[in-house]
Amino acid sequence: MANNAVVRIENLKKSYGKLKVLNGVDLEIDKGEVVVILGPSGSGKSTLLRCVNLLEEPDSGKIFFRDQEITAKGVNVSKLREHIGMVFQHFNLFPHLSALGNVMLAQEKVLKRSKEEARQIALKQLELVGLADRVDHKPSQLSGGQQQRVAIARALAMDPYVMLFDEATSALDPELVRGVLDVMRKLAEEGMTMIVVTHEMKFAREVADRVVFMDGGYIIEEGKPEEVFEHPKHERTKEFLGNIS
Repeated sequence: MANNAVVRIENLKKSYGKLKVLNGVDLEIDKGEVVVILGPSGSGKSTLLRCVNLLEEPDSGKIFFRDQEITAKGVNVSKLREHIGMVFQHFNLFPHLSALGNVMLAQEKVLKRSKEEARQIALKQLELVGLADRVDHKPSQLSGGQQQRVAIARALAMDPYVMLFDEATSALDPELVRGVLDVMRKLAEEGMTMIVVTHEMKFAREVADRVVFMDGGYIIEEGKPEEVFEHPKHERTKEFLGNIS
């Protein structure tokens, strides 16, 4: 494995009954790289992302995370997930806790940080995502975009080596999307390794180091954003981009 590779996926396959969702996917993500995965619904994008932190167990193939094969038997999955942050389409915040409490909880329970250390880190991350004035607000007092930014702060507070974003803006009203994407842009600028499944084409064009297009459980095409968007090589990529432009 290359020294700067954070994630490497080899011949990954996953089926649900007779439905083949991943058909032998190979992908490598370098340290500090932002990879955006595009494709139609049902193409395997989210399943691929969920396999990276073993929320889904692959049928075959291998996944390496920082030189360790995480698909090998006996891997401590809970320990692994401490280093892989994931932000989902839905925020999954605890409704009875404030924004601050939501960001502190996993730090205390999983990383065994003291309450004061967890609090200071939570305040820092909430400030990073633009919510310094909302730390005492409960989820019901926050907009969807603000809740998603709390979810991002919660993931960042765990000091991840890589951040996975699975359609992080698709459940938001259009006017709330920008705030979340701005936070993701900032993370990219600061060198966070990111794998992003999204339909936000402007974000993919402007922020991605590499764009991956999937269809039918295969990686059909990948390359720099300008290559894939301006000069797609595969007919399926041209058709997909033509339909959404």
